[in-house]
Amino acid sequence: MSDVDTEVRPSNFIRNIIDEDLKSGKHTSVHTRFPPEPNGFLHIGHAKSICLNFGIAKDYQGQCNLRFDDTNPEKEDIDYVHSIQEDVKWLGFQWADEIRYSSNYFDNLHQYALELINKGLAYVCFLNAEETREYRGTLTAPGKNSPYRDTSVEENLSLFEKMRLGEFKEGECALRAKIDMASPFMCMRDPVIYRIRFAHHHQTGDKWCIYPMYDFTHCISDAIENISHSLCTLEFQDNRRLYDWVLDHLDDFQAPNRTRQYEFSRLNLEYTLMSKRKLNDLVVRNLVSGWDDPRMPTIAGLRRRGYTSASIREFCQRIGVTKQENMIEVAMLDACIREELNATAPRAMAVLNPIKLVIENYPNAEPETINAPVHPNLEEMGTRELAFGKEIYIDAEDFKESANKKYKRLVLGKEVRLRNAYVVKAERFDTDAEGNVTTVYCSYDNETLGKNPADGRKVKGVIHWVEATTAKAAEFRVYSRLFNEANPAEFDTIDEVLNPESLVIKQGVVEAGLVSAPVEKAYQFEREGYFCADNKDSSAENLVFNLTVPLRESF
Repeated sequence: MSDVDTEVRPSNFIRNIIDEDLKSGKHTSVHTRFPPEPNGFLHIGHAKSICLNFGIAKDYQGQCNLRFDDTNPEKEDIDYVHSIQEDVKWLGFQWADEIRYSSNYFDNLHQYALELINKGLAYVCFLNAEETREYRGTLTAPGKNSPYRDTSVEENLSLFEKMRLGEFKEGECALRAKIDMASPFMCMRDPVIYRIRFAHHHQTGDKWCIYPMYDFTHCISDAIENISHSLCTLEFQDNRRLYDWVLDHLDDFQAPNRTRQYEFSRLNLEYTLMSKRKLNDLVVRNLVSGWDDPRMPTIAGLRRRGYTSASIREFCQRIGVTKQENMIEVAMLDACIREELNATAPRAMAVLNPIKLVIENYPNAEPETINAPVHPNLEEMGTRELAFGKEIYIDAEDFKESANKKYKRLVLGKEVRLRNAYVVKAERFDTDAEGNVTTVYCSYDNETLGKNPADGRKVKGVIHWVEATTAKAAEFRVYSRLFNEANPAEFDTIDEVLNPESLVIKQGVVEAGLVSAPVEKAYQFEREGYFCADNKDSSAENLVFNLTVPLRESF
């Protein structure tokens, strides 16, 4: 066993299996793989699998392969290949050696299919899709044999070659494994292992018009790559029987330490969909702006919203690895990013619903410069310069003509402290035709600059602000849950559970220094929440900030 076995690691049933395999000598090293389909963007559920597979390999000083399961060219795209690579690297992981593709093994897979045919364990079947379903049986009734099941080996070899040469139409026939049509497990009732598809492949071009099925491809690819522990989610639990059956009947994979499949529970997150098909429906119907919409659970969407790779890794660590299906509270994910940003995010001021505050007794024609901490608890982050002048913007919610004692903001005739600046007193205000406050007129005390005023005056309220002449206009995209129900997958249609207020756009101002804010880097906008500059739409000339997470749980 390696030195890492002495380290303190969170225990789970997969690690226990690995520990036992290393102890017994069944395996001398750990080799895992992450096998995404390049037919969409990765989401937070895939992040759990990435952290598990790559994390285990790292902890045991082993290797983890990135292998694209590219057996369905009609739904795949090279852009997805590139985005998945970026997501894995962004999460902080690096695959072993070169990137792998299931299509790298198409020649091998074809030869293994021929081996099964020669052993009388596979046959070409001409039942159409409806007939195949009928012959397959049900969960309570066994299937019945295809009339083509007993075709001779010689004829099956000839028919399979004709399939390869494109002499049959799509759907006209398929190669099926000959297992057991009476099996209680549907996946073992003579499953299709090759089908005809006249589709251009992003890796192999037009070389093939027959493509292997996932269950046939996956186990063989694992075995070829000498994967020690093949980790899958629970929906593949029954398919483990087919995984083992294929390898049991191929001569090259009879070693006692060959790869084995182990299943763990997938990530089910409240108020979130994990189905690629349903997520794609959101995109196609323009219910979101794309796969990287910040309301989407995709890694690209979370990244655009300001989530960090460390917070996602921490979330995957906290939820653990079990065989028990459960629903994870979305508050746990929010807590991971909120805790990180509270400790590390630079502070700044932004006003999302601005009204003007005029300090009538402010004597300077030009703004003065005030120094404020970048982070209140991290002196090493330094200070930032804020402009302060006669006219500033405050949030409309921070002023009332009258209020009770619980209201700790600006009230007519009362005082409040401006964050990092002076104490001001509201004297009067203007309204528009609808009665909305537009301007508040104040006086200020020039002896009260900073946190420790010379006169020792205690003021209950502190509000944020932005100086008017140096303020930068900005758009704020305030995101909340995309769905109003904790388990949207339970509903017949997405539309009935969509949250119409999952995105609220506000036009406001930010302090001048944020004109150069890096995209995806979250700032704490004091008293507002954590926001980051949008990685697609924001620029120095057109500032756009996305809400990462509120300052506290608000749902």
